[in-house]
Amino acid sequence: MKIPEPIKGFVDSLSQLPGIGPRQAIRIAFYLAGKSKDSVFSLARSAERLGNLKICPQCFFIYENESDICEICSNPTRKKSVIAVVEKETDVLSIENAGNYDGTYFVAGGIKKAGGLTEMQKSRLDSLKKRLAATPGGKAEEIIIALSPTSFGDIASRIIESELSSYAVRITKLGRGIPAGGEVEFADPETLGEAIRRRN
Repeated sequence: MKIPEPIKGFVDSLSQLPGIGPRQAIRIAFYLAGKSKDSVFSLARSAERLGNLKICPQCFFIYENESDICEICSNPTRKKSVIAVVEKETDVLSIENAGNYDGTYFVAGGIKKAGGLTEMQKSRLDSLKKRLAATPGGKAEEIIIALSPTSFGDIASRIIESELSSYAVRITKLGRGIPAGGEVEFADPETLGEAIRRRN
């Protein structure tokens, strides 16, 4: 049976997204095809607006204001010399929701399952090193390695710690309020808040 070309094209695009395989993409495509045109066009317009977002050149978080940097990096009440290194943007949201962190962030990017850093991550780390080297003293007061405590996250944490050891007065890691194998993104605010407080 031949699948209509619009559905095939949509499935090909959607199945490239993280966590969505071809079967899920097909289900979503047929679900949307059965909705009204208004619903489909509304979804398309929402997706199109994502193209207007920007990536902060300091922390690599995604933002939409007209400033050169994101709201967190430009906030004068945030401690610029305390930087939490996270894997993804959703980790920033989770830590912010915990409500007890007043530093800034650095989004390293998705962790490779094979270990090591991607070229993008190396490039981002280089930009952080240059930025820190240009500050008074050439070092951050504290860099918090806030990657998920999975086996791959632990490997990446060790590499990032080694890369940044000369650029911080101290480097800490999240306390193990988050269980081994857990994800920062899915930790509840209380657990994540405790991990921030108990960093070492």
